[in-house]
Amino acid sequence: MNCGNINYSMNRRDFLARFGLGLGGAALMGLLHADARASSVSPTTKQSAPNPFKGVLDHPHFPPKAKRIIYLFMAGGPSQLDLFDHKPLLNQHNGEDLPASVRMGQRLTGMSGNQATLPMAGSIFKFAKHGKCGAEISELMPHTAKMVDELCFIKSLHTEAINHDPAITFFQTGHQLAGRPSMGSWLSYGLGSSNQNLPAFVVLISKDRIDQPLYARLWGNGFLPSAHQGVRFSSGKDPVLFLKNPDGISDASRRKMLDRLAELNALQFQDVGDPEINARVAQYEMAYRMQTSVPEAMDISKEPADVFDLYGPEAKDPGTFAANCLLARRLAERDVRFIQLYHPGWDHHGNLPALIRRQCADVDRACYALVTDLKRRGLLDDTLVVWGGEFGRTNYSQGKLTATDYGRDHHPRCFTTWMAGGGVKPGFTYGATDDFGYNVTTDPIDVHDLHATILHQMGIDHTRLTYQFQGRFYRLTDVSGNVVKAVIA
Repeated sequence: MNCGNINYSMNRRDFLARFGLGLGGAALMGLLHADARASSVSPTTKQSAPNPFKGVLDHPHFPPKAKRIIYLFMAGGPSQLDLFDHKPLLNQHNGEDLPASVRMGQRLTGMSGNQATLPMAGSIFKFAKHGKCGAEISELMPHTAKMVDELCFIKSLHTEAINHDPAITFFQTGHQLAGRPSMGSWLSYGLGSSNQNLPAFVVLISKDRIDQPLYARLWGNGFLPSAHQGVRFSSGKDPVLFLKNPDGISDASRRKMLDRLAELNALQFQDVGDPEINARVAQYEMAYRMQTSVPEAMDISKEPADVFDLYGPEAKDPGTFAANCLLARRLAERDVRFIQLYHPGWDHHGNLPALIRRQCADVDRACYALVTDLKRRGLLDDTLVVWGGEFGRTNYSQGKLTATDYGRDHHPRCFTTWMAGGGVKPGFTYGATDDFGYNVTTDPIDVHDLHATILHQMGIDHTRLTYQFQGRFYRLTDVSGNVVKAVIA
């Protein structure tokens, strides 16, 4: 059946008689009508198609504090107890079994749930207070310690998921099951792109640190129009695969082909009214413009020496976290709406002291450089930087505990993240955990609360940015979430 030739003016009886598909045909007709209604152009109206890259909001719901977001996602779950949440009592009771009154029967993973004991493990790393705010930071993060007066720490974050895939999916999409739109896609859908030559949502992944899967669906558009999916930029010679013209195809030939293809798609759109037709055309055009804009944005060769002195020598090595942080600043300068950096490698079930040193060496200087670079260029005030993983780590050791070695299992009950710029309070700490670092005791924040707060800084009321799908209105924060006003400057 050629759906493109359906006459939308026929009645239901005519449709069933012509196609003989019974209830299945009726369902198909309903879907086609729904697709047509989703477009702002009637199938019989001869006018230009809407721009899929334009946000559905004519303007933010209220004046935004931030114009863009750089989300530094530490995949695997960094140990808050060895980085930001100092617990001297753990050191005092090192090796003792975790009290039942602290655990309170809460769920454990299968990796440590069958241990005969759960020996508490104090951090072997030293902590000290820094800055005017007096934030306590581990010796593992000396560069981060220098900028604590720029950071807003949230120490009372908690989540429902206890395993990586649902936990990461929850942080990216607001739901533990795959299929929902990612946060960057929601922002692209709501606000559109600020730079017509670059995607609104760009993803960068650190090389050589991938010890767990990072699926493309984590930055996918879900049920939103495909124009809003994240675009991954790679570190190789071709940052975006298949972007260049094939051998033997000139720019003029490519331009002529796109023009003819747009005409054919316009005819199909007038027939069917499917908004995905416009999305495909817009993506072809974006790819054509990106042939020039992406190489320019990714070319760091003209960055001055003092920039590389700031970010460190790894910034010259494409694909490292430092290099990706430098690219994030360049993309922020070019008004990319949402820039997501993934740095895997934080899943330290064993040999934590050695492995976390490596991870901190990767990110500490680069994060400091990014925040410092944004500030001195006047971009930090309207750029929200977020740092954190999908959950924290346990206060007890997974496996054998020794004087110099231990591991930590997944811990969703409490963990730390930080934010900078974008209208959040600098030099501020929100929330607290108990003296054993196992449960939140003050001002708990869940994932939906964090998402609602991030959207708020972009000028969006999280309850009003919705999309109708399968008969229900969906949003990033599902059916809950509260803006944490205490962290807003």
